[in-house]
Amino acid sequence: MNSSNTLLKCMNKKKIATMEDLKNLLKTRSRMTVFRHLQKLDYISSYSHKGKYYSLNNLAIYNKYGVWRCESVSFSKHGTVKNTLKILIDNSLKGYTASELNSILEVKVDDVLLELVRYGSVIRKKMSGKYVYYSKAPNPSRKQELTRKDSLQSIDSGKMSPDVLMNELKAALIIFYSTLNEKQRRFYAGFESLKAGRGGDRLIAELLDLNTKTVARGRKELLSETVNVDTIREKGGGRKKIKKKSLT
Repeated sequence: MNSSNTLLKCMNKKKIATMEDLKNLLKTRSRMTVFRHLQKLDYISSYSHKGKYYSLNNLAIYNKYGVWRCESVSFSKHGTVKNTLKILIDNSLKGYTASELNSILEVKVDDVLLELVRYGSVIRKKMSGKYVYYSKAPNPSRKQELTRKDSLQSIDSGKMSPDVLMNELKAALIIFYSTLNEKQRRFYAGFESLKAGRGGDRLIAELLDLNTKTVARGRKELLSETVNVDTIREKGGGRKKIKKKSLT
C-alpha cells in the first residue's frame, strides 16, 4: 500500500490528525512529504487549536455556516477564521455582533474582526450599545443595518408577552376602580363593558367582582345620556371656593 492510500485509510478511520500523527504514520520527519500526500487527498486544516489538526474535505459535515466540529476541533469550508468571518458577514441578513460570531465559530474572533475593519474588509456601526459588523458594499450594508434595526424593534416590543401585558392592565384597572365611589364604579364598569363588546357585562362583572346587573345598569345609564355629572362628584369634590378677604 502506498503512502497516500495509507494516509487515506487512517483519515477515514480517525477523521482528524495532527502533523506529528501523520509523520509517524508515514514514517517520515518531513512536513513537506506529509503535505505532498495531503494535497492529493483534498485536505483541510483546522481554524481552531492554531491550525494543528488536519482532515479531508470529503469527511467534513459542514453546518449552515460552513463550519464542522469534530472532537472539539473546528474546521471551515472557507479556510481561515479571517476568510470565514468576511464571508459570513458579507452574506448575512442583518450583520453580526462579535458575540454572535464567537458563538458560531466557537473561538474568540474580536481581534480578527478589528483587523478586518482596519483594512476596510468590513465595516462596523454601534447599535443598542454593541458594535455590529456589516458588509463593506453600500447596498448590502444598508439593507443589513435596516434589517437589524427592525429585528431589535421586534424584540423590544415583544419583551412582554400578551398574557403579561393583560395581567398588568387588569391590575391597573382594579386599582383605579378601587379609588371610585359607588356611582362612579357603576359607570366605569358600564364603560368598560361597552369597550369589551359582546359579553362585556359578564367579563367586567367577573373581573371587578360585581353583579352582572350592576354592570348592565351602568352601561344603560351611560347610553341613555341622562347622567347628572354633578351628582357623580363626591361631596366636597372639585375646586374649592375662594373666600373673598375683607380689606378692613
